[in-house]
Amino acid sequence: MSNFGCGCNRNLCVTLAIFASIIIGFVTAILTITATIAVTPAFLWVTGGIAVVFLALLLGVSPALSKAGRRNCICNVLYTFLTGVLGTILTSVVLLAVTFAATSVVGAIITGALLLFFSLLIISTTCLIKCIIDCDD
Repeated sequence: MSNFGCGCNRNLCVTLAIFASIIIGFVTAILTITATIAVTPAFLWVTGGIAVVFLALLLGVSPALSKAGRRNCICNVLYTFLTGVLGTILTSVVLLAVTFAATSVVGAIITGALLLFFSLLIISTTCLIKCIIDCDD
């Protein structure tokens, strides 16, 4: 199976981004279920909007990224980046469409997933910048 010219190696930045995002998502779910924090519709619109803007920006700069010198590094980060973008959009839409009780377990899990994907989006953006600038791990 072709990997679209991208290598299979994960770099340290992507690994740390995934672990940090999992921790952020878990802590968010715990804080939501204990009613310590509450997510407002405005926050959901903002996170969804940011993800859509990042996706549009990626579409705009994709020709330049495909010609970049560190294609292997960029491709590895792009998988994580796109997971963050699509996960953020999906969980934002679910939380906007369905009303959950403040201490709902399912609502807390989906809110935790939202912050997991949103933090993955933000952290993988920094990894992508690192790859474009051509820094080593």
